[in-house]
Amino acid sequence: MQELATSKESAEDAAGRSLVDFRAWLVDLDGTLYHALGVRMAMAMELAVSGWRDVRIVQAFRREHERMRGGNVSEDTGDTSVDGDASRSAFDRQIRRTADRLTLSEEAVNRVVQRWMVERPGKWIKLFRRRGLLSSIARFRSAGGRTALVSDYPARRKLDSLAATDLFDVVIANGEGGTTFPLKPDPAGYVAAAGRLDVPPGQCIVIGDRHDADGRAAQLAGMAYCHIKSMAITLAT
Repeated sequence: MQELATSKESAEDAAGRSLVDFRAWLVDLDGTLYHALGVRMAMAMELAVSGWRDVRIVQAFRREHERMRGGNVSEDTGDTSVDGDASRSAFDRQIRRTADRLTLSEEAVNRVVQRWMVERPGKWIKLFRRRGLLSSIARFRSAGGRTALVSDYPARRKLDSLAATDLFDVVIANGEGGTTFPLKPDPAGYVAAAGRLDVPPGQCIVIGDRHDADGRAAQLAGMAYCHIKSMAITLAT
């Protein structure tokens, strides 16, 4: 995306602060490091051709994510908004809830999710990556900035596809590394990332694609927020 390559660091808020004025960039993954629409369209075609038996599971898993994110938990699952078992990652709880709704085993749901949402998107994520943003993160980090990736889904395979593993000092991803933070807009993941970077929240900016998830989490964490599509910066209030 050319505008990111040329004007990413100069995006400013109403008070004149730019991205490079912050000590740390805390970056979302899905829909932020790559263009989500292109990947979704490509994966939809793959599912239609060779994964049509798995469509029901993939769709149910995505719906469960939004239910958990919004705290919209129905009585038939027996869960609370924090999903009861804090020892399991939100990703694992999402697997369990999907399995319960579809009366399938967790193993069966996990196999489908790993195949279609973690492993197979890699080639499309690489194709639709936000080249300008990735270049800007590299420049920011080489100039001494601190960086973290915060994702509601497993991140390592996607970062490998993007050749972006070395761009981040810290990676916090549900379903990996023992991460048990709630889904965004809960700010816990971003707060933990700032702590691991040893940068105060007020000197961090969250870069993401969803106002209702990344933007709200940044606000709750006392951090600034940059929306990747509009490049508008909102300061913490």
